Amino acid sequence: MPISPDFTSLFEEKHKINFLNCTPNGFLKHTDLCNLLQLTAGSHAQSGGLSYADMQVFHQAWVLSRMQIEITELPKWQDEVVIKTWIKSIENYQSVRCMEMYLSGKKIVGCETFWVAINTNTRRPENLAVPHDHFEIFPNNATNIGTHKVSILHNAPKITDRIVKLSDIDIVNHANNVKYLEWCLDEVQPEIVFEQKITSFGINFLQEVNLHDKIEINSLQNENTIAFTVTRNNRTCYALKLHLKG
Repeated sequence: MPISPDFTSLFEEKHKINFLNCTPNGFLKHTDLCNLLQLTAGSHAQSGGLSYADMQVFHQAWVLSRMQIEITELPKWQDEVVIKTWIKSIENYQSVRCMEMYLSGKKIVGCETFWVAINTNTRRPENLAVPHDHFEIFPNNATNIGTHKVSILHNAPKITDRIVKLSDIDIVNHANNVKYLEWCLDEVQPEIVFEQKITSFGINFLQEVNLHDKIEINSLQNENTIAFTVTRNNRTCYALKLHLKG
């Protein structure tokens, strides 16, 4: 798609929280938080000629490799939030994108994401083929610690098995990144979510999982953290670490 005449390197988009986005107590789900952040990133990419459709001309797509989210508070049903986003770095097949969520002018969520461009035929990383020099790069941080690799659990107890189903699969033909978070949060005590005890979380995506794959979810909880891995055939595909209020 052509670059929008309204394109800007610093981008923002409004979202109204609807009932489908919310937990029973009316606050935004963590999974829908991730979806809204990524929808805004997608809108920015589309306005700048860097969308999925633009990349598919070259058989390429962005896949999320790492994510760090820090939460001060979550919005609730009928709140209108503003999400701001910018590219922090982009080179070869890698890019770091930042996002922030604001409620009534106050920053309530910071997010930093690390993306990899892959060839959708070979499923391997590939230098970005779409022109992107018109994107201005901003080194501003959205989180305190940035994206970093989550420590992988070793010998953590298995808590459940799962089969990847059709509803888990996205446009890139693998389990959507938010689905992993959903699978893990389904295994935590509900009050952790309902009482907004999650202050931040870090995510690593290590391998794709696909339709009908059998996976295991493993977890280990300490006083202020809960760590998860998703494994397939004894290989780690995903790692998540939740940080909780003390």
